Amino acid sequence: MELKRVVVTGLGALTPIGNNIQEYWNALVSGKSGCAPITYFDTEKFKTKFACELKNFNAEDHFDRKEARKLDRFAQYALVSSDEAIQDAGINLDEVDKFRVGVIWGAGIGGLETFQDEVINFAEGDGTPRFNPFFIPKMIADIAPGNISIKHGFMGPNYTTVSACASAANAMIDALNYIRLGHCDIIVTGGSEAAVTKAGMGGFNAMHALSTRNDSPETASRPFDATRDGFVLGEGAGALILEEYEHAKKRGAKIYAEVVGGGMSSDAYHMTAPHPDGIGVERVMLNTLRDANMSPNEVDAINTHGTSTPLGDVAELKAIVNVFGEHAKDININSTKSMTGHLLGAAGAIEAIASILAMKHGIVPPTINHTTVDENIDPSLNLTLNKAQKRDIKVAMSNTFGFGGHNACVLFKKLDA
Repeated sequence: MELKRVVVTGLGALTPIGNNIQEYWNALVSGKSGCAPITYFDTEKFKTKFACELKNFNAEDHFDRKEARKLDRFAQYALVSSDEAIQDAGINLDEVDKFRVGVIWGAGIGGLETFQDEVINFAEGDGTPRFNPFFIPKMIADIAPGNISIKHGFMGPNYTTVSACASAANAMIDALNYIRLGHCDIIVTGGSEAAVTKAGMGGFNAMHALSTRNDSPETASRPFDATRDGFVLGEGAGALILEEYEHAKKRGAKIYAEVVGGGMSSDAYHMTAPHPDGIGVERVMLNTLRDANMSPNEVDAINTHGTSTPLGDVAELKAIVNVFGEHAKDININSTKSMTGHLLGAAGAIEAIASILAMKHGIVPPTINHTTVDENIDPSLNLTLNKAQKRDIKVAMSNTFGFGGHNACVLFKKLDA
């Protein structure tokens, strides 16, 4: 069976550094940090007092008050970003076969704020279970794609992938394969997360996973730097329209890139720590290259998982050297998490979008906040430090890894490359 080609025809983003695609891209290229003191709640008793929150986002700019109250923030973000992507793709909703349009969405946690608030309210009450009737529908992770489908009448495959921080990348890979196999013409995919909450911050602090650089939050996310001390929690969403190539061409759609491969693997090592030798990370990149029928020497840029954790950054770069060999030093390697923080289940989506836009514009966004060389990192690697670099990118890779040892990788190619 000949697999169908899959392309990206629409993008949408809601991030800590920009509330649409253009704002997001401009901030990426300029090296803007999205990190600041938390405004959502009092952090006096919290070890970490900062995060990458969305700025200037008001739900009632997008939903009426009654509708907004029925949606957790992660679902609001999903609807807003997917609306932008659908509009960007120029899809005529009256002409497409909606039975062949699906929504496959990633979320690592889902409605954490809803769960937290309902449980706190119950605990502080008199023991009577007076829960909001929308508690469960607001909380469950699959409600985001459900609401996107309901809004637009899409009746193809509809579900959520949950693999911690690899969730959105897994969603994109599933979307790629559904279209490749001829089951769908279009799939809305990506991911959203809204874990900047008391429970989210408290939980990650208890794991010692977050940076505690409270004196300088804007520099706290510092992938590959010797002084990194943990990741910075972010929130938001990214949406991509994946479409069968001939279907897109027939309707005259603009095409950002071709999705040529996707791979997955497992570390099978530890609940939260990466394998120190990066074995699972090596395997996921090799699986992706094999799926795309491409050689390592064809890759020009890699947007790494690069969370700014002491163990993770070293393991990933070690794996890149092992997979790409001498060619590794010719690749532009970066981590856009240095600007956005870590969006957990949405990370793979906004980082894939960054890779696609880097290819489109011929500019690799920087890895900001780097001041001190880490002796455990190969000095010959081009980590695109502190300043964007011009580069003719024909093939770009995006890596995402999640707690539980989940590894996912997606490969994009210029259509004319």
